[in-house]
Amino acid sequence: MNEQYREAKQTQIKLNLVKVRENIQHAADRVGRKADEIKLVAVSKMQPVEIIKTGIQAGIGDFGENYAEFAAEKIQQLKSAAPVRWHMIGHIQSRKARVVCEYFDMVHSVDRIKIAGYINRFSAELGKIMPVLLEVNLSGEESKSGWSAYNENQWSNLLVEFEKFEGFSNLEIRGLMTMPPFDSDPEKSRPIYQKLKRFQKFLIKNLPQFNWQELSIGTSFDYIVAVEEGATLVRIGTEIFGKRPG
Repeated sequence: MNEQYREAKQTQIKLNLVKVRENIQHAADRVGRKADEIKLVAVSKMQPVEIIKTGIQAGIGDFGENYAEFAAEKIQQLKSAAPVRWHMIGHIQSRKARVVCEYFDMVHSVDRIKIAGYINRFSAELGKIMPVLLEVNLSGEESKSGWSAYNENQWSNLLVEFEKFEGFSNLEIRGLMTMPPFDSDPEKSRPIYQKLKRFQKFLIKNLPQFNWQELSIGTSFDYIVAVEEGATLVRIGTEIFGKRPG
């Protein structure tokens, strides 16, 4: 990446960040929230190290990655850059769980007890407590990962499953994550996010021993709706970095 392109790219990322943060501020204002309650996670999957560096220089402090081993390579190369926090937001294969524990600061995508057990085990071996979000499937789509929470009448069935996390002393539940069906109309995400908020309240009431504060919802196409519906973490890639390469 030549210097001229680097400077132009950094300028564009800075401009994009200003726009995204303004949108978050306005959305928060509309529903009586404080914008500083919402953390921006810049999704850097498929972005090269040089682009991530420009993001760091532009002031981004949190990055989200989907693929553990590819991310690990980038994280190692960026160790000398300013300190940033790395969020695992993609599906985790059992054989990649150790890599996730070694390189990431938070996991948004704990979608089954088996993977929770692996993350707990490897975190213990590394002497760390891993903050995690439980991924739930609220749309009923078979293609979506996560615990099935589509039917509100069956939410009580998940309580016994989630109680198992009391046995994972090296995991710290922080809240929930979900993905709505993709649609060009961001308003189509709103019912899913409203359902997630109801599910959060259900868990707060029935499993108060855990912290359910965080809601990781919203991507480049619907993050404004997500903020209006209670997001505390928004995962934004294209609106910050532009169209992904490849």
